[in-house]
Amino acid sequence: MDKLIALKYFCIAAETLQFRETAIIMSVSPQVVTRIIAELERELGALLFLRNTRNMKLTEFGEHFLPKAQQYLLDGEMLFLSEKKEQNDLKGIVRISVFSLPKNDKILYDLLLKAAHYPKLKIEWRVNSTKLNIIENQIDIGLRVGFNPEPLIITQHICHVKDKLVISPILLQKLGAPKNLNDLQERFPTSSLINDNTGRPWGWPINNVLHIFPKNITFITDDQYSELSSALSGSTCALISDYLCSEYLKNGTLIELFPEIEKKNWPMYLYRPQRTMTSPHVIKVFNWLSEILLSYYPKQNDI
Repeated sequence: MDKLIALKYFCIAAETLQFRETAIIMSVSPQVVTRIIAELERELGALLFLRNTRNMKLTEFGEHFLPKAQQYLLDGEMLFLSEKKEQNDLKGIVRISVFSLPKNDKILYDLLLKAAHYPKLKIEWRVNSTKLNIIENQIDIGLRVGFNPEPLIITQHICHVKDKLVISPILLQKLGAPKNLNDLQERFPTSSLINDNTGRPWGWPINNVLHIFPKNITFITDDQYSELSSALSGSTCALISDYLCSEYLKNGTLIELFPEIEKKNWPMYLYRPQRTMTSPHVIKVFNWLSEILLSYYPKQNDI
């Protein structure tokens, strides 16, 4: 078994969750995909996928193995780039889509320092509150938080983030501590981000089994920083990502409500489209950005 090829089959199958689709991408029969995945599972001594007649999903082992396999493939691609070839090939535009992060300016600064050594390399940096369509917007690299990356893309896990229910001391003193989530929904002014698919308030996805819609939503926005401002001003109670509110919780400007309730664990990942041939300059920038992001958001210290 060619382990490098087997890992490529596995990574594509993990993205498509269909052996038939994987076979089309690799220009082989579904039986070949099934055989190669089975050989890889025997080599690893563990199942990678759970399959039935209706669907397929990664096992827990498969989920942990996937980012390692993806990184191994990325490292393998870079081995074939000599210094001279790299200098000649690192030219052209790389379109990058990211969402707003407190450290975006530092991340971009570090990336541009690396790119400065390659004068023919151009960076297009888009900061968006919504996820852009990869094909329509010609995106080469993207950074997102969530569970549903588009099909046929390569991902690099960066870290995990969690949401926190927060309130200002002023609003808490005014209304008193909520007895429970129902009391919070009924009595407190709240905020909500807009669901881009419906144009309506997204509500609060607390965890995998609890998604609530507060009764008194007084502030609606498509910008997470605006929602944070609403909470800081004492206007609303909000469900805010921890990378945004952690410093305010530390200095007491915000207070966390119901910390004992488990909150959803959102993966942050860098991604790029799965293509037959990926330009060396895109691979290089992808690796640069992965390295930079991991320096600010190390996995062992998930936000």
